[in-house]
Amino acid sequence: MNRSLKQPMKSIFVPVIPGGIMTILIFYLDYFHFELVEKFLLFAAFLIVPLVILLLRYDAKNTQQRVVYVLMQWFQYPAALLTLFSVMSNKMWGFEGTAIPGMLSLGWLLFTLLLGVYGLTTIVIAKGKAAEIAIGAGLVYFFIGGMWFTLYQYQVELFNANVATHALSSVHFHFSSAIVPIFIGALGRIMAKKSWYPWVVAIDIIGPLLIAFGMIFSKPIEYVGVALFACNIVVYTAYLLAYLRKNAFNMKVSFFLGLSSLAFYTVVVISIFYPLLKNMYSLTILDFIPIYGALHAFGFVLCGLIGWVYMVDSNQGKKIGKENRWVGTSL
Repeated sequence: MNRSLKQPMKSIFVPVIPGGIMTILIFYLDYFHFELVEKFLLFAAFLIVPLVILLLRYDAKNTQQRVVYVLMQWFQYPAALLTLFSVMSNKMWGFEGTAIPGMLSLGWLLFTLLLGVYGLTTIVIAKGKAAEIAIGAGLVYFFIGGMWFTLYQYQVELFNANVATHALSSVHFHFSSAIVPIFIGALGRIMAKKSWYPWVVAIDIIGPLLIAFGMIFSKPIEYVGVALFACNIVVYTAYLLAYLRKNAFNMKVSFFLGLSSLAFYTVVVISIFYPLLKNMYSLTILDFIPIYGALHAFGFVLCGLIGWVYMVDSNQGKKIGKENRWVGTSL
């Protein structure tokens, strides 16, 4: 029995190993002459999205959702490779200024469309369940991130925004906009019903849109969106830490989810002390961007996803254990 329960824990991350290796190579090999924002986009394509897929569950009775889920599993890695080739053709292969980088980026756009379709079906099937709506919205935001990436690779200036803004918008939707609703939805699946939870979900869905709109048209709107979004993450992390403290979970679950929350609060502390640090050490915002990006992407997002995948796997193991004990008793 114990061996059968431990087996899924050992094998659950096998699908993301190739993407993890590619991510390490992209960040640490000098061969890849990419901008930092492009490295984070590839990090999302090769590692973040596969981890998100591990978190998803589909209704066995819904043929459309089941088919889309299988297609996502099949095409994720080929789409990630096309994303890599798109960036390489622009930065390394001498096709900058041509349509080739944009054409190659369409592979990722079509894959994120699958994520968006899956998200919409999740919202429809949810029938008002806030947790599932949050997860569905997060998946739809991946598609918006895919659109921004394609605009970036085609070098299209939209809404009088420069191309660099498109890249930042794509990163925003691949990480914060998509991941935070998924995290809050995952929390909603396991927590007791709270009257305030639907409001958190609603703000979490609206916040990314305000940020994206503000980045292009209005800084005050962006600040409002950031403030709402940050408050939502504070609510999520505070409740999550309290929940982990009160309930006995696998050590890996508590470690990674706790580390994810700690990374977020570290970003908050650095942001508070940024003016002081800037004056003391003559630093600029460009010096802090890699720190913010690493803490958010590798700390909050990556550790959080690993923790939630372990949580899902642990819950499945408990269900299998209960079923086997019931069978043994009945026999």
